[in-house]
Amino acid sequence: MKAICDRAALKNAVDLVAGVVPTRSPKPELTCIKIAAKKTTGKGGAGAITLSATDAEVSLRLSRTQVEVQEPGEVLVPGDRLRGIITAEDADPTLTIESEGDFCLIKGRDAKFKIYGYPVGSLPPIPEFPDNDHTADIFSINAGQLQRLITRTIFAVARDNSRYAINGVLLKRVGKKIEMVATDGRRLALARGSAEGTPSAEKQTSCIIPTKALGLASRLIDDEDATVRIAVTANQVLFAFDTEGGAAGGGAGTILASNLVEGTFPPYEDVIPKDQDKKAKFDVGVLSSAVRRAALLTNEESRGVRLAFSGSGKSLKMTSRTPEMGEAEIDVEFESYDGGEVEIGFNPAFLSDALKIVPDQHVMLELKAGNKPGLIKSGSDFLYVVMPVNLQ
Repeated sequence: MKAICDRAALKNAVDLVAGVVPTRSPKPELTCIKIAAKKTTGKGGAGAITLSATDAEVSLRLSRTQVEVQEPGEVLVPGDRLRGIITAEDADPTLTIESEGDFCLIKGRDAKFKIYGYPVGSLPPIPEFPDNDHTADIFSINAGQLQRLITRTIFAVARDNSRYAINGVLLKRVGKKIEMVATDGRRLALARGSAEGTPSAEKQTSCIIPTKALGLASRLIDDEDATVRIAVTANQVLFAFDTEGGAAGGGAGTILASNLVEGTFPPYEDVIPKDQDKKAKFDVGVLSSAVRRAALLTNEESRGVRLAFSGSGKSLKMTSRTPEMGEAEIDVEFESYDGGEVEIGFNPAFLSDALKIVPDQHVMLELKAGNKPGLIKSGSDFLYVVMPVNLQ
């Protein structure tokens, strides 16, 4: 193999594929990236370079066409060394990649690196998108919408929880309606969207996708107007990004595949409050600022801020207190309030996480009582349930 690559495009591709590569593995081949160069029809050295990697759970293959292929071929090299060299050679507009057996040569203007690799066949194959698999549920979604669905849910996923089923995001599709849901047991985020085209109404999708795969899917989107095809099989989800990628994009013919999280997602509909009788409308920036300032005087032991609503005075006082640090009191303006007096405590980090990704200028906070969950709503396509904390 011999290919002359645009360094910036190559670096972008390697950075994305490196998101799959594990730092350590009992199988050293899984810490590698496969580089394959082939010529395309046409004159000269027109061609494409394809990078592939897998950790045996998540797999990614993407291509770049900013390359001149002089000799087609492929090689499998350690991902960390490949990424380090391409990053360090930042003065070169192009880099030449050659292979000799299991060795890879990377040449810049004034440097040459020889990397010891592994047999190409030792990397497990990357799954193909199952276009002709009639047992798979295949549908399309606007890329920007998919990115928003991921952003509005992935932050609420459980981390290292023994309840394995909530270590991912639930994707549920019925006809054109799509919901993504995440929870860690103390909060729940739900975002709604819609599929494109005319997906089969009788095929209903319900699967749990690992956060690693969703994080990569979000990074692979660079054109919000593009279309992403999604296929859900019995044990995998696959994303096909068919547009040519730019500086941060997915590239031509990009395929991301992931095993699904096993288990049953909790019945999230039962958690969403439906009888809240106290409703406050806030400017997102105003509420975010108040939460951020109140959080300054909290710590691990007193991780909570108190919200005290006065029905008669139409006012909100937000307070926090830590014995060894001090206390804070903030008067918070709101657009409107409907309801009586109530005091409730929340983890400020949980509030801030949701307010960061609220898509609108205004947000609704709905409450029932001090010991009942709060509900944050933004439009009709995002809601967030947060459990109260006990404040002494």
